[in-house]
Amino acid sequence: MYIEQVRNQTNSFGLHIIGVFIIGVVILIGNFPFGMALVAARGADATQLTTVEQMQILPSNTTLFLLLLPFALAFGAILLVNKWLHKRSMRELITSRPKVDWKRVRFGFGTVALSFIAMLVVGYFIDPESVQWNFKPKSFALLVLISVVMVPLQTSAEELFFRGYLMQGLGRIFPMRLLPFVITSTLFGLLHFANPEVDKLGNIILITYLATGFFLGAITLMDEGLELALGFHAGNNLFLSLFLTSDWTVFQTDSLFIDMSEPDVTAYIIGPLIIYTVLFLVYAKKYKWGDYAKHLVGSLKV
Repeated sequence: MYIEQVRNQTNSFGLHIIGVFIIGVVILIGNFPFGMALVAARGADATQLTTVEQMQILPSNTTLFLLLLPFALAFGAILLVNKWLHKRSMRELITSRPKVDWKRVRFGFGTVALSFIAMLVVGYFIDPESVQWNFKPKSFALLVLISVVMVPLQTSAEELFFRGYLMQGLGRIFPMRLLPFVITSTLFGLLHFANPEVDKLGNIILITYLATGFFLGAITLMDEGLELALGFHAGNNLFLSLFLTSDWTVFQTDSLFIDMSEPDVTAYIIGPLIIYTVLFLVYAKKYKWGDYAKHLVGSLKV
């Protein structure tokens, strides 16, 4: 079982606290380059600007790289903490299976990619004026390079930390899966409170972020591994980086298309909820999930 496989290890939960502290310090250090670049370009008052305004100061590819840099560093920190502090293999952090199932990673990636492409096509035919072609060869080529390298590091860092390192750590001190599931999913949602979408749509958009956290936590627990979540999260963020962005979202890049429509908070909540429900059912059928109560909230005894 995914959480239980580290429950009987001799490492104390105190080591997880140390590990979280180390990872947090690395993320903090990783944020310095973006802040320094903003101050160098705009002056000290750059720190007083809104998130959206800050993201428009530097060239979009530079901004994307600097925003993703802390997560890339965190990815390395998580692997080192797991290996040197806890003496555990990377496989134990990712899955309960004998080895990482890369077919699951690809399936998670493919399903979310197809979902977003379908939404883009439908949205275009419903309202062609809402989507603008934005292909800039040189800028897009650099965007592809940055995205293909940095986005999977960013999404993998978040998955390995929240639904890997932290969920397994909490599983050592709680008797049931419910609290590790709820705590990590909620923290993941709240982490996105600083995203510019919140400024544009209001705090209610946190419903979507919380739903995302619970969806990823649920498929991790049901599938007894991170593979589907790793693939889904990477596919989701790569699509947002490369294919469709707007001037008020966290990814403001020279993507292939720009969303010109006025944001509808209802659509940004209902749309993801529908996608998460459909994909959960697809995954459940493909991998023959069952006994939901046991996997999501059941006992952690081994």
